[in-house]
Amino acid sequence: MAKKKIIAAGHICIDITPVFSGKNQYNDLSELLVPGRLIQMEQADVHTGGSVANTGVALKKLGNDVRLMGKIGKDAFGNMIQQIFDGYGVGGLLVDENSSTSYTVVVAVPGIDRIFLHNPGANDSFGNEDIPEEALEDAALFHFGYPPLMRRMYKQDGEELLALFRRMKEKGIATSLDLAAVDPSSEAGQVDWEKVLKKVLPYVDFFVPSFEELCFMLDREKYDKLSAEGKDITEALDMEADVKPLVEKLFQLGCKVILLKCGTAGMYYAAASQTVLETVGERLELDASDWAGKRGVQRCFQADVVRSGTGAGDTSIAAFLTAVLQGKNPQECVALAAAEGACAVTSYDALGGIKPLDELEKRIRGGWKTME
Repeated sequence: MAKKKIIAAGHICIDITPVFSGKNQYNDLSELLVPGRLIQMEQADVHTGGSVANTGVALKKLGNDVRLMGKIGKDAFGNMIQQIFDGYGVGGLLVDENSSTSYTVVVAVPGIDRIFLHNPGANDSFGNEDIPEEALEDAALFHFGYPPLMRRMYKQDGEELLALFRRMKEKGIATSLDLAAVDPSSEAGQVDWEKVLKKVLPYVDFFVPSFEELCFMLDREKYDKLSAEGKDITEALDMEADVKPLVEKLFQLGCKVILLKCGTAGMYYAAASQTVLETVGERLELDASDWAGKRGVQRCFQADVVRSGTGAGDTSIAAFLTAVLQGKNPQECVALAAAEGACAVTSYDALGGIKPLDELEKRIRGGWKTME
């Protein structure tokens, strides 16, 4: 059977992660970020980042037929991304000579949630016209990631993002959308994201954001309350009180299948009715009756070691979408997503810990323990 083709588009950058020595332990950033202090570090871990690199290349490593589409600048960081992608045998990057390549400095202090210092670069100019018509001829799935970090995608209340997803649906291509954290003080932080999602979600088949991203966009009061202590807001999540109301709101906005990443609390998944699911892009050949009305919580699997959560959500999405393409049932798809996420955190980058789905299935059947 021929593999179903995937387009993975959206945000791409270079991730630079300074590696902290295991000898140093910090309880919070105030102990670390002291003016004038010199902190001895290990070598930096440098990898591609963003949805195109993380989810897209992960899809490739999991055996899928993938075409990657992102935009870089004509500079040293852009050359690094090109070389890395050549090694994976994937292509599709556009070079914008008038922009710089996006980069992110990932401050991943052991025991403390990550901080990202980010420059969007060429991602800000990415638009619908950057995806050629010929690439869509036999694509079964279109995955797009990180529109909050791409200016054209959120300007004018998301009109460009809407045009992109409407175009895919008109061709019978199934669609998937991932978000990204928003800096409240940035231009993206001032956008009416509920208005954007209300426009776009009717054209999205699989919506796969994190709870934190979604809570910021749809329930700012709760987001501010949960984040007031300066800790990871998913640490003490109540799936019924905190997560379920957001899921119900997403259904009202037109969602079909939801995979909500909730950090250490696990994943919440839910699917609409069979009638609604029958509108999923026909090229995917989703069994609507198998998915209809299914919902539940998947706890995180225990990781062998935790080095960095960078890209763990992206690789879990890749495992989820791969399982969907293989025709697995909802519970299997979500379990594999959680398992791949547990493997991803064992590496400093998003791709170093990836395991094949059959290996993950074997470990799950063998009684892989979850975090309770």
